Amino acid sequence: MRIFVTGASGWIGSAVVAELLAADHEVLGLARSEASAEGVAAAGAEVRRGDIADLDVLRDAAAESDGVIHLAFRHDVAFSGDFETAVSSDLAAIEALGGALAGTDRPLAIASGVAGLNRGTLATERDTAEPFSGPGGRILNERTALALAERGVRSMSVRFAPTVHGDGDNGFTAMIVAADRAAGSAAYIGDGLNRWPAVHRSDAARLVRLGIEGAPPGSVLHAIAEEGVPIRDVAEAIGRGLDLPVTSITTEQAGAHFGFLARFLALDMPVSSALTRELLSWEPSGPGLIADLEQAHYYAAAAAAR
Repeated sequence: MRIFVTGASGWIGSAVVAELLAADHEVLGLARSEASAEGVAAAGAEVRRGDIADLDVLRDAAAESDGVIHLAFRHDVAFSGDFETAVSSDLAAIEALGGALAGTDRPLAIASGVAGLNRGTLATERDTAEPFSGPGGRILNERTALALAERGVRSMSVRFAPTVHGDGDNGFTAMIVAADRAAGSAAYIGDGLNRWPAVHRSDAARLVRLGIEGAPPGSVLHAIAEEGVPIRDVAEAIGRGLDLPVTSITTEQAGAHFGFLARFLALDMPVSSALTRELLSWEPSGPGLIADLEQAHYYAAAAAAR
């Protein structure tokens, strides 16, 4: 297939592009900067210049493709605190892509998350969360994408673990490492027994490919390799990696230590991917989160700064 990928130069997107190309698909990758365009081209994909706010560009690229993987998200806007604008932009992109694919039965995979799903109990692909302020607006975006199945789109939502980890990670795990380094201690909130699901980048990319190749319309896929890693275990691994003391902090102290991440790090959100594995014969094979945190790549910046 010829697949249009937004976010093609990103952390997950670049792995997805490589996975698709290795499986003999053609890739048309969206790139908003010259640097991104060079990276997409170097990977072996065709470049389409533009931004996810360029809705006509999205429509045209989707219309000339056999399927779409929408991974781009305005993280720079969201992480500045304006989640609402980032979520609204994502919704507009999903509607534009879906409109271009309506009536074709071509696949559209969108990226979503697992925050808010049955907190404290094991969530499955059948669970849906209620929207909440900020990033919780993406829950409505997921519903919009899945509803496209009624308009002749083989739509699916890939719910990624909050920690898509690996060498080169610049997401939540890397942010936690940076926060601990800056604070001088590897911290967890309370008893640290709350759990986060995790997946290695290579496993996540393979799942996206399998989904775009064969998931039925309206599918919810969980890119989850480990159902729940205790945050205290994460802190202890980071403490070893940075040679820092490991400490418990209160909810009130967490904001100063972790910034906006504090509200997420307090969540207990174990998640299953059993239904996804059965549907697509997906078996994660990459290293687990703690094993990955034992590697030097998460601490290279800290070592260079010493």
